[in-house]
Amino acid sequence: MTNPPADPDRVPVEVTPSGWDALLSGCVNSSGGVNTSASAPRDPAVPGANASASPTVPSRRALRESQQPGTRSSRRTQLGTEPPRKKRRRGAWVGLIITLVVVALLAGGVLLLQEPLSKIVAAVQGPADYAGKGTSKVVVMIHDGETGQDVADSLVDQDVVKSYEAFYSLLLKESPAPVFQPGAYRLASKMSGRAALDALLDPASKLEQTVVIPEGTAAVDVLQLVSEGTSIPLADLKAAAKDVVAYGLPAEATSLEGFLFPATYTFAPELSAADAIKTLVDRQFQALDDAGVAPENRWKTIVLASLIQREAGLTEDYYKVSRVFLNRLDPAQWETGLLQSDATVAYGTGETHRVTTTDAERGDPANPYNTYQHPGLPIGPISNPGDAAIDAAVHPADGPWLYFVTWNLDTGETIFSATAAEHDAAVAKWLAWMDEHPEYG
Repeated sequence: MTNPPADPDRVPVEVTPSGWDALLSGCVNSSGGVNTSASAPRDPAVPGANASASPTVPSRRALRESQQPGTRSSRRTQLGTEPPRKKRRRGAWVGLIITLVVVALLAGGVLLLQEPLSKIVAAVQGPADYAGKGTSKVVVMIHDGETGQDVADSLVDQDVVKSYEAFYSLLLKESPAPVFQPGAYRLASKMSGRAALDALLDPASKLEQTVVIPEGTAAVDVLQLVSEGTSIPLADLKAAAKDVVAYGLPAEATSLEGFLFPATYTFAPELSAADAIKTLVDRQFQALDDAGVAPENRWKTIVLASLIQREAGLTEDYYKVSRVFLNRLDPAQWETGLLQSDATVAYGTGETHRVTTTDAERGDPANPYNTYQHPGLPIGPISNPGDAAIDAAVHPADGPWLYFVTWNLDTGETIFSATAAEHDAAVAKWLAWMDEHPEYG
């Protein structure tokens, strides 16, 4: 299953106990499979970054001829070898053909000129930009080591600015080049590029002791984010994270993975590393309780939810993705029990930011998270899921799907299939899209 990474909004769906209840009760065990598939020099500014430039069809009208029957001319038309009307018809067709050729040439010229003309217009008008200082509040995180390009991408992703160029072109003109400090910044949606840059350069915009943790973030990155947004050293957080038992995690847990709830947090000054971690864990327990998950079912719920979080593209697809995995855990529907999730394989290699894998990685049985080699759910969570993924794990959609592939990586549109033939057609559609978008490599 090819599924790129997501954002926080929750949508419940009708409960379908089939498969899930069996899984939680232990009736469905490790016999369950899903094929998953998945820069120019820049830049000023940000911790440690150096600046460098980036930079009708006209309608056709049918020609019709008419003829009066019964006249001398009509009889001669029937008997003659080259009636005048024939000559007129040939001339009309020749004229029509010439007209169509000219139109085609003009249309071709317009198509050839369309791209350069668009570039000229864009250069004259400038980059697409919002006006003013924005509307609703948005908290944006700047991470250690990010460049100006990374910041511009984050602002576009969160709809703070309308286009990458609207912000980045201004950033390049700043002298001296700005250096943004890691942490959380209070901005707004739909700001002009100038307003966004001014806000980031205003010390009052920086939120002290505030951390934004996106859904699907791995535990190692959560600790990094907490350190960047607070005064807590990363080393202290890593040390505190080793004592899993102290936070009341299920007995199966060997790390904090899956139990650090993704949200925006503002911590009190001088908070200890252990207290910061406990805040996130307690919030995840609250999310599980709110979803109606009994304490004894927390582990399997979080494992499945973490997989859904990483594999699903759009929030509305979470419930179908959940059903695919549960169908593959059902021996009556999927004999091998192999979930075949690339996201689990990638996690087992230590690559927590990707969901695509190589043939060698998928063929490696030494990776305990390799669901191409080991049947059933992975041995542990592979990310920290949010409310929507947890809800999807508990309330999967009802359907016969055994496969899915995200065929449009721009929109996240995903095709769900019940048969291998349907899935092959979906994969072909994805591959065709990839051929048209080589930038996704």
